[in-house]
Amino acid sequence: MKKQVAQSSNYPFTTIEPNVGVVEVPDSRLPVLAKIVNTQKIVPAVIKFVDIAGLVKGASTGEGLGNKFLSHIREVDVICEVVRGFTAGEVVPTGINPKSDIEIVNSELILADLGTLDKQVEPRGAVLKEDKLKWDMIIKLKEELNKGVLAKDVQLTAEETKRIKELNLLTIKPIIYVFNVDEDRVKNEDGSLSPMTGSKNIISLAISAKIEAELADLS
Repeated sequence: MKKQVAQSSNYPFTTIEPNVGVVEVPDSRLPVLAKIVNTQKIVPAVIKFVDIAGLVKGASTGEGLGNKFLSHIREVDVICEVVRGFTAGEVVPTGINPKSDIEIVNSELILADLGTLDKQVEPRGAVLKEDKLKWDMIIKLKEELNKGVLAKDVQLTAEETKRIKELNLLTIKPIIYVFNVDEDRVKNEDGSLSPMTGSKNIISLAISAKIEAELADLS
């Protein structure tokens, strides 16, 4: 049995507190493995989805409860960014501009990360090699972020990649772009909805949330 717990309405910030959904990952190999090891209990892998309110321009400075939403994003492993691509209905805000929507979110994530990097203190005097390496990496990241490049797209060495985890940056997280499109675009999606995002290695897919919601209500 499926049920919709999260509220969905046509006004900004319908979601304030994150809605959490846990989904089991289907795997046909599990019953086979259960027979081999002779166990009665099968525990599939699960994915926890955290539904977080969308970011608005100025979120990095607290606009629209932005600081609160950014803190929720900081806790996830992967960002799944839902972008409007449908024409039906009067939705706030009106108009379809996926490229602009993505750029706004990227900008706010970058500004939040620059704030994190600005709080780092440059090592002085006789410093350890590791501390010098970390500071050089911070300088490199700030230069690239100021150019609009997400941290995940900055060329880093293996050691720098290891060190960057300590900073818990938002733009180092993988991003999946999900375009919420009209029903006919789902049938004929040719990738044309994937706009330039300023990021390399883009992972995207198209869905119709309206169809998904209708299917969830069926028996």
